[in-house]
Amino acid sequence: MTEPIRLEYTVPGDDFTRAGEASADLKHTLKRMGFPSEAIRKASIALYEGEINLVIHAGGGQIFVELTPEAIQMRLEDQGPGIPDIALAMQEGYSTASEQVRSLGFGAGMGLPNMKRYSDEFFIESQPGQGTTIRMNVLL
Repeated sequence: MTEPIRLEYTVPGDDFTRAGEASADLKHTLKRMGFPSEAIRKASIALYEGEINLVIHAGGGQIFVELTPEAIQMRLEDQGPGIPDIALAMQEGYSTASEQVRSLGFGAGMGLPNMKRYSDEFFIESQPGQGTTIRMNVLL
């Protein structure tokens, strides 16, 4: 792999029937390309959590992935409501998900903590009213 391979996904908001499509596609692509199984596992889990957050909280968004011999780099961008208190949102169990979302089995407050846990590098930028950008890297 000489040039980075770039993948892009659009995640529709409030569409739980399509939630997980991007992470599943990434997982299959990484397997096909022969990436290490532990890196595939970590990237798939981290991206799935991010994808679900885009559906639940942000009204959808974009996912950009860059594959290099050194890392699986994932960037999630949305124009959602933003996160007013990132430190609070990073606490396990904290959630702003609606009761309807929780009744579907989502919104347990583990999305952001799991994104950080399953990536080797994790960066989050958010401004209320301006959306959120999350960068996650799984190093090889």
